[in-house]
Amino acid sequence: MIRQLILTEFLSASENTPVVDVRTPAEFEQGHIPGAYNIPLFSNEERVKVGTAYTKISKEAAILLGFELTGPKWADLIRAAERIAPDKKILVHCWRGGMRSGAMAWALELYGFTVAALKNGYKAYRRTGIDSFTREYPFIVLGGYTGTGKTDILQELRRNGEQIIDLEGLAQHQGSAFGSMGRMKQPSQEQFENVLAAALLKLDPGKRVWIEDESITIGKRAIPQNIFRQLSNAPLIRLDIPMEQRLQFLTKEYGGLDKDFLKESVQRITKRLGSLAARLAIQAIEEGRMSDFIAKVLVYYDKTYRNCLDKKRATSIYPLVRDHIDPIENSKKIIAFCHEQNIDPWKPSSSPNIPTGQAAAVK
Repeated sequence: MIRQLILTEFLSASENTPVVDVRTPAEFEQGHIPGAYNIPLFSNEERVKVGTAYTKISKEAAILLGFELTGPKWADLIRAAERIAPDKKILVHCWRGGMRSGAMAWALELYGFTVAALKNGYKAYRRTGIDSFTREYPFIVLGGYTGTGKTDILQELRRNGEQIIDLEGLAQHQGSAFGSMGRMKQPSQEQFENVLAAALLKLDPGKRVWIEDESITIGKRAIPQNIFRQLSNAPLIRLDIPMEQRLQFLTKEYGGLDKDFLKESVQRITKRLGSLAARLAIQAIEEGRMSDFIAKVLVYYDKTYRNCLDKKRATSIYPLVRDHIDPIENSKKIIAFCHEQNIDPWKPSSSPNIPTGQAAAVK
């Protein structure tokens, strides 16, 4: 009999053992356990046929059809599993721990694999992930105008042993009209929630967690409501860096991107930029004046940030002025500043600073 693991046991085992998701490619793309491999027992179309047989004829008819469809595939399925797990130790799951994962586990065990299956399947993982959004986390938010190098600072904090949640990395988007960088593809909303949940579940709840100030949407992906509420109420260290430094940083980061991509991105926000500013920005792109292009769109994003200032509690803002962009140096200064100001994510803040809001939707 195939060994069934509850979710915590399954995830623990997955640290050293490959996970195979036997659901269809469409199901897998919609959402899956991070790091899992997809070896689909049925194609998207075949699953529809089996489901129809189950509901309109009988369970037995669906099982027979399933065997007919998979019969010629078993050798290839086993070879695919062997490529993923050459030591023949593997974990499998389907939607709710039913016939698909059971059939795959049986075939692999017959071939000589050591197999364990996830009790209640992907459904159990999804439920636990959603539950993780209802918990409270000791967030400290890193904010500031666009172009202050916040994401780079977060990564430097991680390298120095701090806990972070990189929302933009998880969403595969840097938050603005230009945030895909012309090359990144966002996961589905469900998969964004899955990878966010995986990151949250790994946190030590007794230690602070650094997270970047974001709008509720990052590209086309939405931050879960309760997590966003916590970001809105958490203490925020607002990094203030001179405009000239920010222009240089953003020109280096965005100025080399494909010009057609940049122009299309400007056109999408023409109503918000204003027709004149948008036309001048596009002209600057065409003429290779990338610093001028950045300056034009930065006016809009800075204005958006200022318009959001009142949405943040005044008592939770800690302005930190730096004269240049240096992730290593600024991350050290931020840690020191946090200690100097006694910023505690578990306690109400008492900082007498000006209000600020969720950051404009760019870094």
